[in-house]
Amino acid sequence: MKILIVEDDPILSDTIVESTKLLYEAVQAFDGEEGLYLAEQNIYDIIILDVMLPNMNGYEILRELRAKEIRTPVIFLTAKDGIDDKIQGLRLGADDYLVKPFHREELLLRLEAIVRRTIGEFKENSVAFKDLKLNLKTKSAMIGQAQLKLNGKQFDLLEYLMNNKETILTKEQIFDRVWGFQSDTTNTVVEVYTSHIRKKLKPFNYDQYVKTFRGLGYMLTEESHEYE
Repeated sequence: MKILIVEDDPILSDTIVESTKLLYEAVQAFDGEEGLYLAEQNIYDIIILDVMLPNMNGYEILRELRAKEIRTPVIFLTAKDGIDDKIQGLRLGADDYLVKPFHREELLLRLEAIVRRTIGEFKENSVAFKDLKLNLKTKSAMIGQAQLKLNGKQFDLLEYLMNNKETILTKEQIFDRVWGFQSDTTNTVVEVYTSHIRKKLKPFNYDQYVKTFRGLGYMLTEESHEYE
């Protein structure tokens, strides 16, 4: 799972990265404008968002995101513990509110609670689609009792599809999520890797669940089909 940390204190930001690295892949932003730009890509599972930021505060960022129908769960971080500040954040669409200083365990529990509400049970660090299961800790995949051999990016792409089943993901979203903004390749690599995944799913008749939307992107759906 991928989280965006928007926090202008580098020490605190790095502490959050270190505290969450066993379960989450983190991307950091250190001011409001950068945080908004990254959040608008809509490729993150959760956003940890400081309220007081240079250039644009956390409330303004969340207001922009919700106005654009970006529903990524948000945990506010703030030094303010007044009830009015909490009400403002929650009314704007925040999912939780964590007052500084906080314990690592509290942050992890709040992240887990949001994952449980928005994605489903976070059991044994795994995700599942029908009989297809991915172990995020060991980077292994199984369909029933059979092992599915996937390389690193194939695994990451399939995980992203599984975490967003029944949702169309554009090639740009998949590329930014799996390969990253700084990649030297182009988003045509998404087509190549999706084709590879289908070939590996085909012996199990699971290739039928990866649907192509021409000119848009891909979706993992429980409705079987003949893909293009």
